[in-house]
Amino acid sequence: KIFQATVSCIGGDGTIYIIPKLFETALNKLMAEIQNTFKGLGLLIPYCWKKGEACVVRGSDTVWYRAKIIEVSGGTLQVQYIDHGYIESIPQCHLYPTTFYTGIPPFCIPCQLYKTLPIGNFWQQDAVDYLQELLRNEEVEIHVKELPNNPWDKLSISLYFGGMSLSSFMAYQKYCVAEDCQDTEKLGLFEGDLSPSYLLQPLPVPGETFPVTVTHLVSPKEAYICLGSSGNLTKHSATERAASCDSESLNKALKWCNKIVKTLPHVTNFKKELPCLAEYVDGLWYRAKLLSITQLVPVQILVQFVDYGTYLVAPTSRLRHIPHHLLKYPMQAVRVLLAGFRPALDDKNVERIPYSPEWSLKALWTMVDCVEGKRLFASILTVSPEVTISLYGDDKNLVHLKLIEMGLAELDQ
Repeated sequence: KIFQATVSCIGGDGTIYIIPKLFETALNKLMAEIQNTFKGLGLLIPYCWKKGEACVVRGSDTVWYRAKIIEVSGGTLQVQYIDHGYIESIPQCHLYPTTFYTGIPPFCIPCQLYKTLPIGNFWQQDAVDYLQELLRNEEVEIHVKELPNNPWDKLSISLYFGGMSLSSFMAYQKYCVAEDCQDTEKLGLFEGDLSPSYLLQPLPVPGETFPVTVTHLVSPKEAYICLGSSGNLTKHSATERAASCDSESLNKALKWCNKIVKTLPHVTNFKKELPCLAEYVDGLWYRAKLLSITQLVPVQILVQFVDYGTYLVAPTSRLRHIPHHLLKYPMQAVRVLLAGFRPALDDKNVERIPYSPEWSLKALWTMVDCVEGKRLFASILTVSPEVTISLYGDDKNLVHLKLIEMGLAELDQ
């Protein structure tokens, strides 16, 4: 069985507590009912608490939770929040004994990684801390491998975050040994020798109009676009729906990669077109490919971000190996040429684009204003030798008409 879940906490012994997404509505309903039933402070009169007794606990967030007594020690009780897994020491005045809701099973499930042996036969504190930092409150994919003999024991699972196996990742970090090595190969952190490459984005059929976003302009004539979605996806083609699904999954995978990026090795092979992760000016890491070495001392590399089309010159400290599973998503940005216009021969603006001097900088900035943050539509005219499109605004007019009105371009029949 495979399902999505949220990791609620990591126990001190490395137990992974998960709440299946299917349970969340019922849990939220129960929590709302508990808040309506219990108000104010906990039990203020003396009470003889017993180990295993059911209670409700007023947490540090002033919310009431279901719990059970784990240990009694003077005026402080150790309790476990049964719907979230975590254990805490609580003063007696924050608890209330109850038989309410005891017929409802806990919503969180204790789990252990299948065929995964921690170093030293138990999870070390630094490994537990790392798991907590990596997984707590995050949505993950659970593959059930083995059911426990006792229903209260741990479920044996394989856990995947952003398409990556947790067992394989923790083994790579030397926190454990994964007996089932099948996933370790899929981790693919050292793929440089295999010359991996990105997949191309499938395109809609020529003549079909589809929503796009312009992610980068090289010149008024040359751009990078992403297939976008506007409104109800069911109204759009299978290509657009697949692109939207890919983009969402890729964003989730990249979010996870940003959490673990410091564990990934730096790039040492500077082969042209080699996929990598590169740090952008916003401090986040994105998929990229190497284009050229622009400086030797210190080494500076020109990279292109394949999901946007933008370029960056970066030191090697801002380049990391890319996990192999990120290569299964097609490049989101597609290089296109815009049809129907050409540079105006009588454009007297002296400031030109250095790498494309047939165009003035004013023409480029005008085109940026026409497309940046705008809802746009495209129709493919040709796919070879270059992908050529007609680009329309939300008003169904060609975006380049503004340049022609301003004398910065002319019609090209």
